[in-house]
Amino acid sequence: MIKGENIHKYFGELHVLQGVELHVKAGEVVSVVGPSGAGKTTLLQLLGTLDKADSGTIVVGGIDISKLREKELANFRNKHIGFVFQFHQLLPEFSALENVMIPALIAGKSKKASKESALEILEYLNMADRLHHKPAQLSGGENQRVAVARALVNHPNVILADEPSGSLDTKHKEELHQLFFDLRAKFNQTFVIVTHDMQLAQLTDRVIEMRDGLILPPHSL
Repeated sequence: MIKGENIHKYFGELHVLQGVELHVKAGEVVSVVGPSGAGKTTLLQLLGTLDKADSGTIVVGGIDISKLREKELANFRNKHIGFVFQFHQLLPEFSALENVMIPALIAGKSKKASKESALEILEYLNMADRLHHKPAQLSGGENQRVAVARALVNHPNVILADEPSGSLDTKHKEELHQLFFDLRAKFNQTFVIVTHDMQLAQLTDRVIEMRDGLILPPHSL
């Protein structure tokens, strides 16, 4: 599903990623851990086409994203990548249903088809009674479920999550963690999750540890 080879990224003189090699299989739930400054979020941004590597190749779902132009990247990102962030990033003026519909509408689906897709996912995530509530009217856990639904609405190849449970209390954190595995079971969904939460990391199929811009050899954490 994801194949990254010899990925390098600089910010000025700072060599943030120093030849990263990464392979993630379809349906795998992978966590990326490491200290602040290790390059975790930078790697996630490159995988999600939010930034470009200075050298190396990244293939997602059989497509070499390093060869795509800006307009092609935006289209690819919308249709093939789902994002879940720590603080939801929902649009406050829109309802839960409308927030989830937006990526589908951007992808060119009709309003009717977008609404049907959004409803199906929100109902699966037990949010059917909160469809018309705005983010300010929802709990942190509910907002994160809406964010997950938004990430899923276009049936992406992979969901990239950056500290997805970092702002949640223990109960909602555990619910979100379980949700990722439920989604993998139902949709064979692939996840790459950057986290400092070792409880979540230990649940994933594989833990990738980063330090100083490199992925360390596998070992027991």
